[in-house]
Amino acid sequence: MRTRPLKVALLGCGVVGSEVARIMTTHADDLAARIGAPVELAGVAVRRPSKVREGIDPALVTTDATALVKRGDIDVVVEVIGGIEPARTLITTAFEHGASVVSANKALLAQDGAALHAAAEQHGRDLYYEAAVAGAIPLIRPLRESLAGDKVNRVLGIVNGTTNFILDKMDSTGAGYQEALDEATALGYAEADPTADVEGFDAAAKAAILAGIAFHTRVRLDDVYREGMNEVTAADFASAKEMGCTIKLLAICERAADGASVTARVHPAMIPLTHPLASVRGAYNAVFVESDASGQLMFYGPGAGGSPTASAVLGDLVAVCRNRLSGATGPGESAYAALPVSPMGDVVTRYHISLDVADKPGVLAQVATVFAEHGVSIDTVRQQGKDGEASLVVVTHRASDAALNGTVEALRKLDTVRGVASIMRVEGE
Repeated sequence: MRTRPLKVALLGCGVVGSEVARIMTTHADDLAARIGAPVELAGVAVRRPSKVREGIDPALVTTDATALVKRGDIDVVVEVIGGIEPARTLITTAFEHGASVVSANKALLAQDGAALHAAAEQHGRDLYYEAAVAGAIPLIRPLRESLAGDKVNRVLGIVNGTTNFILDKMDSTGAGYQEALDEATALGYAEADPTADVEGFDAAAKAAILAGIAFHTRVRLDDVYREGMNEVTAADFASAKEMGCTIKLLAICERAADGASVTARVHPAMIPLTHPLASVRGAYNAVFVESDASGQLMFYGPGAGGSPTASAVLGDLVAVCRNRLSGATGPGESAYAALPVSPMGDVVTRYHISLDVADKPGVLAQVATVFAEHGVSIDTVRQQGKDGEASLVVVTHRASDAALNGTVEALRKLDTVRGVASIMRVEGE
């Protein structure tokens, strides 16, 4: 074993960063044995240096992150501060000064992953980011290494624990959206500002990363269709149960049937109770990967939190340090396929549409005619009426999103349709 330690700079010492530092200290001997050399925490960049950080030598703490990554003797920079800047500049500066990087920054990677990979390649350094997508769940490495000889056709899953907790609570207790969100906040699953989670931004960033790796194509955050879950109601869950389904916020990345394009999307969807994703409870994550040779693979586990995310960071740290010792680098960006990302209108799936209609003869015929005129085939219809008002629930066969949108716009113009109460995609069948 080499006796000179590999030096690590830690950018950020919040929930994840402090756990990374703790594991590096308490498991130092095991990490050294696995790597082939000791690893040493050489500096910790923070915003509030006066805060007490148990187990971290105050002499290592600095507010000058730029100076830390420029030192020249740093082997690996671990970035867990999040956001776009200053993280982007700090990472590229680290490459320029000879360090490899381990990051958990999904937002930055989804927006500027190509540029960061190019900078890493230019300077002969590693960029690893297992922790950016699904916490402790090994997903990035299986996609870009274990399945490198296979053809991945679809990645479908629950990649945000906060939203899964809220939807699971609504499903199991009958709670409304706001009530479930309040409980998630009280338990620490949701941030004070839950926008990134409940409106799908977090999951969309992860979908961009997953699609890029799975399909060897550059997919940016702007390429991902995004729909939040804040309009999901108890009535939607009641309808789902009548269909033998539940509702999940899904990230779905697909290769077109002809293989010529890909799509990436995030939105709430009904899935059958028989589907394995339906049983994913609480704040857990689960991702299905479908490929030609290996078929269906499922990855399941805690998708967030200090310890699970730190576990993924440390796994990357071990891999990067091993590469450092051998003088090699791991896999970089693979975007050779360069497939176009199709718009949401091209996506084909099933739909559950709930309409408020007048309770009088001929309404169903009018509605059915609109669906037929737009090429959307109806699978089932359920109608309930009382005192001149009625609800009409239509479940379609597979149709394009563009055809469904055209249908809904035409329905809104009917005098007998009082309103479109909800539209929900049906997946996993």
